[in-house]
Amino acid sequence: MISERAKSLKPSPTLALAAKAKELAALGHDVISLSVGEPDWDTFECAKRAGIEAIQKGFSKYTPANGIVELRKAIAAQTSKDLGLNFTPDEVTVSTGGKFVIFSALQMVLDPGDEVIIPAPYWVSYPVMVELAGGKAKIAVCDETVNFKLTPEILRNSITPKTKVLILNSPSNPTGLAYTREELAALAKVLTDFPKVLILSDDIYNRLFFAAPLAPHILHVAPELRPRTLVMNGASKTYAMTGWRVGWALGPLEWVKAMSNYQSQSVSQAATMSQWATIRAIEDGASELRTSLGELKTRRDRGLEMLRAIPGMSVSTPDGAFYFWPNVRAFLGRQFQGATLNTASDFSNALLNTQKVAVVPGIEFGLEGYVRLSFALKEQRMAQAFERIRLFVSQIT
Repeated sequence: MISERAKSLKPSPTLALAAKAKELAALGHDVISLSVGEPDWDTFECAKRAGIEAIQKGFSKYTPANGIVELRKAIAAQTSKDLGLNFTPDEVTVSTGGKFVIFSALQMVLDPGDEVIIPAPYWVSYPVMVELAGGKAKIAVCDETVNFKLTPEILRNSITPKTKVLILNSPSNPTGLAYTREELAALAKVLTDFPKVLILSDDIYNRLFFAAPLAPHILHVAPELRPRTLVMNGASKTYAMTGWRVGWALGPLEWVKAMSNYQSQSVSQAATMSQWATIRAIEDGASELRTSLGELKTRRDRGLEMLRAIPGMSVSTPDGAFYFWPNVRAFLGRQFQGATLNTASDFSNALLNTQKVAVVPGIEFGLEGYVRLSFALKEQRMAQAFERIRLFVSQIT
């Protein structure tokens, strides 16, 4: 009945793990989920009030497919200030969350056989989105020897005559690591030799950055790349609006208009009241963002202490986002309750089944031997989770 494409499609592993954790919780188990990339604090008050106000004022009808002009103006103004470049509302498209923005962006530029360079570790949905657009995911492995970040050498060796797009995500999901200005400048230097390669910059965590108000961006150091760079962002992570489903992109007018047309024939638009709430979040959310970011940094620092106190566990310090990317290879090939833990998936399944802690195995992000843990949860609950992990690994022989 279903297509060949549907047969090869698998569900999002992070959402699947979250669903499994909820099933166990529904059966009465005390499950701690570290698997979902979602802030545990509530949507900012300014956005909630604006959403309610929009409903009360009757802002619940259709909008243009690319979003209301008021929101596009706010996004253009914010991004222009962020990047030191001038973006107009016409260069903005708004849609139903950042995930669909990336999906539609790839649909609109890829032809069958076009290659997309995806540095690994990567967000789990990138390769699938490329395949659904008829493209080929070209995985550029960036292991711990290069601090899990794309280097000029790896980039140059990954480009072929079929390369159409490079995806950059900084700070990274799953590592939380961010590119420095110097690292981005080095990548930009390579890209100048390949003028046909488009850049999709996934900036969804750019404000959840601990060293400065904004993470470094490739357009900060190479504004000449702007004509072929699509800047993607959204309200979900920054303003704790995951369920409101508002994402956006800015970039080349031809690319952006094609995405808007695609949206008009598929999802139509982002929810009207969500768009009005996002305006308020962008314009008035800075104070609440500082508060949540301070709390997040405290959790990161405390979480690092607890993780590094577990024998055999090593982890890099994330620069932003809300993920740890610990190395669990010290536990692989060993026994737990009579079974061999051959992979990080074995490690994760055993941890969930016995200690009721949900984490995502690294292979889902393109690298074996790691797991992704979210630290976007209360410190007491995080401490309970890490104590369960400590108890779990203490039983591995």
